[in-house]
Amino acid sequence: MNAGKTIFSQLMDCLPWSTFARLVAHHRGDYDVRTFPSTEQYRAMAFAQLTYRESLRDIEVCLSAQPSKLWHMGFRGPIRRSTLADANETRDWRIYAEFAQRLIAQARRLYVGESLSVDLKDTVYALDSTTIDLCLSLFPWAHFRSTKAAVKMRTLLDLRGNIPSFIHISDGKLHDVHALDMLVPEAGAINVMDRGYVDFGRLYGLHQAGAFFLTRAKSNLKAHRMRFRDPKTGKMLIFLTNQTTLPALTICDLYKSRWQVELFFKWIKQHLRIKKFYGTSENAVKTQIWIAVSVYVLAAIVRKRLKLEVSLYILMQVFSVTVFEKASIESVIFQTADSSEYVVDDN
Repeated sequence: MNAGKTIFSQLMDCLPWSTFARLVAHHRGDYDVRTFPSTEQYRAMAFAQLTYRESLRDIEVCLSAQPSKLWHMGFRGPIRRSTLADANETRDWRIYAEFAQRLIAQARRLYVGESLSVDLKDTVYALDSTTIDLCLSLFPWAHFRSTKAAVKMRTLLDLRGNIPSFIHISDGKLHDVHALDMLVPEAGAINVMDRGYVDFGRLYGLHQAGAFFLTRAKSNLKAHRMRFRDPKTGKMLIFLTNQTTLPALTICDLYKSRWQVELFFKWIKQHLRIKKFYGTSENAVKTQIWIAVSVYVLAAIVRKRLKLEVSLYILMQVFSVTVFEKASIESVIFQTADSSEYVVDDN
C-alpha cells in the first residue's frame, strides 16, 4: 500500500467501490443528491466505527480538526452532523447490508483454509442472536416488551475465521427460531445452535436439504437420545443431531465451539458502535449496524491480505489512533508489535 496515504485512505482503498456504486444505483441512494453522496456517508460512518465516535457531533468535531486531510480521505468538504443525520434517516439501509454481504463473501474465501477447534474438513456454522436494548420512547418501532424496546441481531457465524455468513436484524419480539426460515441450507455443513432453535419441523427442513444440525434437547423432551456428562461441571448435556457418523466426543467438541458466536457478539459490542445509535429511525439503526459489520469484515480482510500476525482486537486498536497518519498499515502494525509484548491471538 502507498505510504503517502493516510491509514484511513488505505483501508478505504481495500473496498470494492465499483460494487458499492452499483448497489447505490440499484437502490437510488444518490437520487437528487448534490453535495453528500453515499460514498461520503459510508466513509463518515466507517470513520466513526474505526475511531469509536459516540455521536454525530463527535464525528463532526473530530473530522473538523483535520481539515487539510479531508480531501485525501475521500470527503469533498466538512462533514456536518445534520447532513449525516439526514442521510442515515433517508438512504436505504439495504445498500449497506448488501455491501457488507459482498465483503463477507470476500472474507470467507480468504479464510477458507483456517483450522477449526476440531479436526474436520466440513464447514461449521454457529447460529445465535444477541439483543441490543433501546429506549422505548426513542425507538417505538423496535417492539420488545411493554416498557422496553430492543433490536435482535441473528448471526450464522462461519467458524473458519469467525466471519458472519448470515445476519438478520429485527425488533426484539421476533422469536429466534424464525431464523431457520431465513437460512439457505448448505449441503454438508454443520449448523450448531442452542436449544432455543429446537423446532423439529424446521430441523427436518435442514435435514432434507442435506445439511446437518447440532443442538441441545429441551428439558421436557421425552425421547431416546445421546447424553454427555461434562467432567468439569458434572452437568448432564443431551444433544440432538442428524450427524451420526462423527464420534460422540467430536459432537461434544463441536457444540462447545458454539461459544465462538457468543464471543463474536461480545467483541462487536465492545469494539464497534452498535449499542449507542446516531439516529432513532429503523433505517438509521440498520444502516449503522450494517456499516459496523462491514468495518469488522474489512479489518478481517486486511489482516489476511497483508498477512498481519496480530488479532483483530490489536488491529482495530491501532487503526483507532492512526487513521490520520501517513504510513503503510504494515509498518504501523509491525512497529506496534515490536514495541510491545503482544502475541498472536484469536480473531
